[in-house]
Parts: sequence; structure tokens; C-alpha cells
Amino acid sequence: MTNPRQLAFITLRDVHKGAYADVALDRVLQKVNLPDHDRRLVTELVYGSVRRQRTLDTLIDKFAKKKSHQQPQDLRTILHLGFYQLRYQERIPASAAVNTTVQLAKENGFSGLTGFVNGLLRQYLRKAGGAGEQGGQGDKGTRQIINPQSPIPSSQCPVPDFDPLQLPENPVEHLGILHSFPDWIIQIWLEQLGLTETEQLCEWMNQSPTIDLRINPLCTSIEEVEAALQSVGLLVKRIPDLPQALRFMGNTGSIQKLPGFREGWWTVQDASAQLVSHLLDPQPGEVVIDACAAPGGKTTHIAELMADSGKIWACDRTASRLRKLQENSQRLNLQSIQIYTGDSRHSNQFQNTADRVLLDAPCSGLGTMHRHADARWRQTPESVRELSVLQKELLTHTSTFVKAGGVLVYATCTLHPAENEEVISAFLAESPHWQIEPPRGIELAASAYSTPQGWFKVWPHRQDMDGFFMVRLRKTNNSE
Repeated sequence: MTNPRQLAFITLRDVHKGAYADVALDRVLQKVNLPDHDRRLVTELVYGSVRRQRTLDTLIDKFAKKKSHQQPQDLRTILHLGFYQLRYQERIPASAAVNTTVQLAKENGFSGLTGFVNGLLRQYLRKAGGAGEQGGQGDKGTRQIINPQSPIPSSQCPVPDFDPLQLPENPVEHLGILHSFPDWIIQIWLEQLGLTETEQLCEWMNQSPTIDLRINPLCTSIEEVEAALQSVGLLVKRIPDLPQALRFMGNTGSIQKLPGFREGWWTVQDASAQLVSHLLDPQPGEVVIDACAAPGGKTTHIAELMADSGKIWACDRTASRLRKLQENSQRLNLQSIQIYTGDSRHSNQFQNTADRVLLDAPCSGLGTMHRHADARWRQTPESVRELSVLQKELLTHTSTFVKAGGVLVYATCTLHPAENEEVISAFLAESPHWQIEPPRGIELAASAYSTPQGWFKVWPHRQDMDGFFMVRLRKTNNSE
């Protein structure tokens, strides 16, 4: 089977049964041999339909007699694919979007409803002002498709004179429906950012993620990696304040086949994740504990910053994820990393042994929703509360790993105060021998990331990288 829309439908069917979007997509794509542009189209349709699920459901609710949740799940998925192409994919002609969606219905058990599917999509086109044969309309922020015969990002799409969504005035619902986020996430952002910046953040989170890499200075230079990648026609750019970082500008193809990957010259790691290890500022010869280490991006970065001299304990309770860490450290030719399998909340052998501890805590991932299309639907206020309890337990226990005078960095890739500011404030209130310390090492563009309270918060729409929270804590010398 090589029909991109049918493959997208099969993938989405698995997602709606509970599979993670990236896992389901990878499983489907591994079974077929598609041209590059078809692979990108399948990827676009899957991630886009998952991201825009609330908006697409609202369109079904508006134009169909039965609400989206009352439709057969497979039919709902087919309608998502049709509406997604019409609203967000301008280079797909409307007639092609409608006809291929009708065909999907016919081939997947809904031959008796092809007239319904056709009528629903054409009704949307009429309401949108008949932009029809020229393609879809929509708000800003879909993932970019590089192939010239494939869709373009909707940031280049004209917004229709009349939006068939007919959005409510309430700002939470308005932004939630328009940009396809749950109301509770919009509310959290509005409280921190206000209306204008919340909309900017929504648009950023609906864009295609970039791929950043971190060069390994123990065996190469940033200039050498730049030249190697440019020699195969790939464009990269450097990222301010991050001496090891490069960002791909456009499609890369298979990462594992790029120059320098097998040789351990570089590894994939988002820019803001690289900031964390610089904030930790590990030194050669020290003992460092990475308390939640897998899959190892920050662990291997710590080893590089220490010139692979000293001892790094990489701890995680999931053995399979630690195997990925071992593979990465071997590929990067790092010797200083030791593996410990176990829950850091219950590990007692590390007490008062570490010069520095990194607690990259399990979190809701709300700063990386552009990478994880379904994260916005998987997390809930309840799951955030449960995670905050886990984070507090981890911080309380791993702080005992640090020697007097040592450093602990707490980091998450979420933007929820309950997992960040509130966790740190509660810890400091109960821990008189700990205090926030400004960063050392590289400058970290303190004016861009720092807050008056002393912690760091990376807002994606401001810094154009994953959302992150991080804070550096020091244990005073007179602590027991």
C-alpha cells in the first residue's frame, strides 16, 4: 500500500485507540517504501490532524447533524483528514482534498456515506468564501512541508473573509478552538503571558519542530561539522549562547545516514536542553549524578563538558531506556558514564557523594507539544498534580546526594507553574541549607532567560526553542 492518505488514516486509527502518534507513524512507515515527498505528506496529515483535533471536531459539530463524538470513530478520522487539508494545506487543491476524502470513506467501510462526506466538506468550502479550488484556509502555524509538490505551512495561507468556525468571544475558548488546545492549557498560559503572547505561543506550538544537534568537542569542531553537512547540501545555522549547537534549516532525511553521526561527531539535542547542562557547569574530575538520565542527551553533554574526566552516574528506573543511553555514549566514545538502574527516590548509596546533581524531572512536557502532537490531549490537570508530587519527592531525595557546597540543577520541559516555580518554592521553604545561585560558565543570555526570582524560563515564542524551566541550587557549607 502506497496511498499516503490511506496510510495516514491507518496511523490515526491506531492513535485513537491509544497509541502514541510518533510510535504509530513510525510503525506504519517502516512497512512501506515511499518516496520522500509521500512520507512527508503522511507525516503532515497525521501530526496535523492530531494537533488540530479540537478545531476539526468543532467543524464537524458545526456542519453535521451528529456531533463529532457521536460519529463512528473511523468516519470522524476520515473527516479530520478532509477538513485538515481544506483548512491548513493550501497547495492541495480543494477538489483533490474532497475527492480523496470521499474515496477514503468508500474504501474503509463508509461507501453509503460518501454523499454525506462530500456534502460536509463542500459546505465548509462554501462558508469559507469559495476559496475552493485554490486550496485551504486557516490560521497560522502548521508544520512545513519541504517538497514543492506538497502542502505549505498555513502561516502563508490567507485567512478567509468568513471563518466557518464562528469562534466564541471568551478568550479561553476562542484560542482553544482556533489553535486546538484544551481550555485548561490556554488558561495557564493566559495567566502567565496575557492574550497577545498566549496567541503567539499557540501559533509556535503548532509549527513543525526544528532539529538541533550538539557537536562533540572531544572529537571534532563546530566548523568541521558545518563543513561536512554542507558538503551533502544541508543548511545549518549556529544558535546564540550555545557553543556546541547547530540547527538544521530544512529537511534532513535519515539522521543516521548524515556525515559524522556514526563517527560520534554529534548527537541530536534541542537547544534549550543544551542550556541545562551549561547551567549545571560540571568540571573535569568531579562526581556528577544525573538522577533521571534516560535516554541520555544531557548525560552525554555533561561528559563532554567534563572532558570525559571524572565519574557520572546515570540513574533511571527503566532499563530499556538506559540501553539507549549506553548506545549513545558508546557512539560518542565516552568513558566516564556509569549506569545505575533504579528509582532515584529510593536510592540511598549516593548520599553526600556528588559535586553536582542534575534532576531533569519527569514532567507533562507542555513545553514540547510541537514535537509530541498528542501531548496536549494526553495530559490533564490531574496528571499535572500527580507529576508535581513526584517532582517534589525526587527533589527532596536527590538533594541528599549533593555534598556540602555542591550544586543541584532542577529542570523540566514544561511551562506549568505547578511543576516548576511551585516545586522549587516548596523545596526552599523546607530546606534552609539550600539557595538559588546565579549561573556560571557561559553567559546563558541571562537577560533573555532569567527571572527576578533567579530561575530560568525559556518561552518558545520568544527564544524559538523548546519550552523549559531550570534553576541552579547550591547547598551551603554549613549543611549537615
